[in-house]
Amino acid sequence: MSEQHKVLFDVISCQNGFAIAVASLNKPKALNALDSDMIALLTTQLLAWKNDASISMVILDSQLDKAFCAGGDVVAMHTAMSENNSEQAPPALQYFFTTEYQLDYLIHSYEKPILVWGHGIVMGGGLGLMSGASHRIVTETSRIAMPEISIGLYPDVGGSYFLNKMPAGCGLFLGLTGASINAADALYCQLADYAIPHANKAGFIKRLRETDWQSDPKVNHLMLFALCRESEDKNVLPKSNLVNYQSLCTDLAAYATVAEVVQHILAMDRSDDNWFSKAQKTLKAGSNITKHLVFEQLKRGRDLSLANCFRMELGMSCHCSTVGEFQEGVRALLVDKDNHPQWLYPSIEAVPLDVIEGFFNSPWSAEQHPLATLGASTGPKTSNKQV
Repeated sequence: MSEQHKVLFDVISCQNGFAIAVASLNKPKALNALDSDMIALLTTQLLAWKNDASISMVILDSQLDKAFCAGGDVVAMHTAMSENNSEQAPPALQYFFTTEYQLDYLIHSYEKPILVWGHGIVMGGGLGLMSGASHRIVTETSRIAMPEISIGLYPDVGGSYFLNKMPAGCGLFLGLTGASINAADALYCQLADYAIPHANKAGFIKRLRETDWQSDPKVNHLMLFALCRESEDKNVLPKSNLVNYQSLCTDLAAYATVAEVVQHILAMDRSDDNWFSKAQKTLKAGSNITKHLVFEQLKRGRDLSLANCFRMELGMSCHCSTVGEFQEGVRALLVDKDNHPQWLYPSIEAVPLDVIEGFFNSPWSAEQHPLATLGASTGPKTSNKQV
């Protein structure tokens, strides 16, 4: 597939002369896993639409029924790590993470409304695209997760920021367990704004075309908000799993160490609940380095701006590409598929604190950081979320 066909672009004319721009991910064999080509295409087009006075809003969508976006192309990253003979991050990985975070921040700070149709699988890097959109729609089949603990990475793409915006302890629980959540869960933990049945999508787009869009983005945000609310139908949603464990999550937020948090989750006996049992199993089998990273990134990110969270995460991600844990996790899960990663440390307690500290020591000065200018020229956002 040529790089131009990995993302399809369209402009839908509206009745009053304005237009709706649509970007559809189109990489079916990889469930739209993001690569550098796709990131470049999306960034270039979003910037063009940003400056096009005829465009009233943007839709981020997928050509697939099964997935919006299943994450980043970590198999390609594994190849780059395997071929790297330097102690520094492979250039391809640094470039990928830098441009991905720039794209994610662009979506978070976009002045015009951006609507994401989060149907099917939304994981990892897909959540990076979705989390910053001003209007985030989930459907009855939405399946959302940050499963990085199983590959020795951590919830990046702004996870240090948006996981901290959830009800007490929910972000910590989801980051540590990689638990898959449904549409009702996503609404509960503020990863989504509206629930609309997927079968109603064509009718919803028709209503968008008939809307009396204006030149003022603030007015368009309000009109889109009203239209999404009118189109909602929560009767099609599955029951929330996460809400049943809010008391557990609240308890987690009070612990001073990640070892205490993990012990508390694993000690809870809910063998009658397959969803929670699976979360426990993933946590127990996951990378012990990742467990520390999730705990630390949320603690350190709590008081950081979104731009500073991305700056912190870029250093963490580059460091992940040199330590070996990430490479081994991808090998076991997605390359050799033996599902038996040989993690560097056998327990949480065995991970040296200076090893974890190394992930947060930026290799760049503030002036030389690849994301140094992130947010420097961005005005206040007009959507229902604040940067």
